[in-house]
Amino acid sequence: MAETIEIRWHGRGGQGAKTAALLVADAAIATGKLAQAFPEYGPERMGAPVKAFNRISDQEIRIHCSVEHPSIVLVLDETLVDSVNILEGVPANGTIIINTEKSADEYRQQLGFQGSLYTVNASGIALKNIGMNKPNTPMLGALVKATGILDYQKMLEDTTHKLEKKFKNKPEVIEGNVKAIQDAYEEVNK
Repeated sequence: MAETIEIRWHGRGGQGAKTAALLVADAAIATGKLAQAFPEYGPERMGAPVKAFNRISDQEIRIHCSVEHPSIVLVLDETLVDSVNILEGVPANGTIIINTEKSADEYRQQLGFQGSLYTVNASGIALKNIGMNKPNTPMLGALVKATGILDYQKMLEDTTHKLEKKFKNKPEVIEGNVKAIQDAYEEVNK
């Protein structure tokens, strides 16, 4: 990968967009890449729209500002599609991944987007495996399957390791999140 891959995450406060961006950056770094992860929000409260960003590259990343032209956009809450311009700055050959029960074709028509568009029911997967609507970890699986920007097994290993550190006394949380990533990887639809 000679170029820098830029990613924008759209979510609502409490859905884990920032955490997902951090996990992607950690997994990229674990595979020898250079990466950035950072949120963009002010005094928002739980449920307010938030953005998080990633940059991944094989070379030093010298830019330190918001991502304005992401090649990949992930939407953790489909209600944001109607209230936020998720296509802002996305090139015609970009990739959009939306957490929804709808098909990719429905959103392709609605948005008029001709690039790669994927959908996955990350909320349903999270509810089934984690017991709460935290679509961030399932979206990691969907991201890797849809784009191939990271090696799936290495991402899964690194994320599992991070979860084991954070939730060392809650094996069910670790297990549920790992299963959610695996399920989303298998269930993402183009």
